[in-house]
Amino acid sequence: MIRLQNVTKTVRSGTDDLTILDDVSFDVPDGEFVAVTGASGSGKSTLLGLIAGLDAPSSGSVFIDEDEVTAMTEDGLARIRSEKIGFIFQSFHLIPSLTAYENILIPMEILGLSNVRERANELLEQVDLTNRGHHYPAELSGGEQQRIAIARAFANSPKILLADEPTGNLDSKNGQHIFDLMKDLHARNKVSLVLVTHDNVLADKAQRRIVLADGRVRSDESRESGV
Repeated sequence: MIRLQNVTKTVRSGTDDLTILDDVSFDVPDGEFVAVTGASGSGKSTLLGLIAGLDAPSSGSVFIDEDEVTAMTEDGLARIRSEKIGFIFQSFHLIPSLTAYENILIPMEILGLSNVRERANELLEQVDLTNRGHHYPAELSGGEQQRIAIARAFANSPKILLADEPTGNLDSKNGQHIFDLMKDLHARNKVSLVLVTHDNVLADKAQRRIVLADGRVRSDESRESGV
């Protein structure tokens, strides 16, 4: 489970303090699919970074299961990210000198996981890119690169998947394909999925939608199930 408790994030902007998140609190139960929306600058990406331990709040606490992320050392944060969290970025962040297959494989080898070659091939199959594994990122379309990024995010069998505008650089057809793939893998792997998106159509298909405005939770609505 993810829990944010009175989280505030303030940064210095010139001579003034700029509040990006202001006293944000909510829980995400295991296996829930939550979409986070809001205008640019509302704090959506900052929120994901705080959940992942990539940034620290100015005040408040973030918990992953019963572990307080905000009280961890860098080693503890690295452990939580490697064991429990997968991250998908808008700009893919694939390593250009590695093939698609190697982009999935190498992170698992670094973690010392077993049966990594079989796992990499299985993930390529799940994102329907078995025949593209030997290609480098520059040889893949944007949609294919994002599918490889999704496969890599699932490589460590995370309990939590954080996705920051994963369809933002794609056309509507590829964006829908990527969304459907994430939704399918979320259900198949029973992970908690937190999706930041500007696309209201996609957000409405989540089990729950949190809207941020001026750094605060403006609304938090659940549905019986995602569409």
